[in-house]
Amino acid sequence: PGSNLEQLRQKLTMAGNPNNLVVIDLLGIKMLIGLVIGGLIGVYVFILAQMPMISVVSFTLCGFLIGTYLPNFWLNNKIKKRREEMRRALPNALDMLTTMVDAGLGFDMALLRLSDRWHNALTQEFERMINEMNMGVRRVDALRNLADRNDIDELRTFVAVLIQADSLGISVAEILHTQSEQMRLRRRQRIQEQANKLPIKMLPIIAMFILPALFAVILGPAIPVLIDTFSGL
Repeated sequence: PGSNLEQLRQKLTMAGNPNNLVVIDLLGIKMLIGLVIGGLIGVYVFILAQMPMISVVSFTLCGFLIGTYLPNFWLNNKIKKRREEMRRALPNALDMLTTMVDAGLGFDMALLRLSDRWHNALTQEFERMINEMNMGVRRVDALRNLADRNDIDELRTFVAVLIQADSLGISVAEILHTQSEQMRLRRRQRIQEQANKLPIKMLPIIAMFILPALFAVILGPAIPVLIDTFSGL
């Protein structure tokens, strides 16, 4: 149970704590939806379908379990959308950070300026990182927390490079330039991969809508001939 609660807490964090939900709130929602769906199914099976009591209990329990699981789909979808938003924002964020650091701002101040001027999931995480540092957390630890909270490969790579640069005394501006170029390259590669997958995704649509119409156009003129042929037999 403890590990399950921790997993829920981590998922809520990765989803950006939508509607300021905490674990106890999510558990309450799961329980409520489970009771509603299970109750509706139980009433239907008992009153309308008039099934035996063992079937009523079984269907009610299944409905309850399905209802408690439905919020997981919503939460996973929130996580997926937020991660994608952060992936899209990261290359532009690095470009802006690079510009500000080149202009003479320190890295921490550049993060703060970026968070003030640009509002999205990524800058919210940067702002949270800055708040941790203001409360005494070391930059290295705050960076690790940033990567662990979101579990995004591109962000983990960026954080790992920053930590290594900090330990080796390498210029942050140089790291930002390199990472910015790599992020743009990865974004182009990801767009190319999505474009390559598009024909495969189109196959079901072609099979469902275009092929039947094509067959109708090709075979349509032959149908009256076939009808006349068979009717004359």
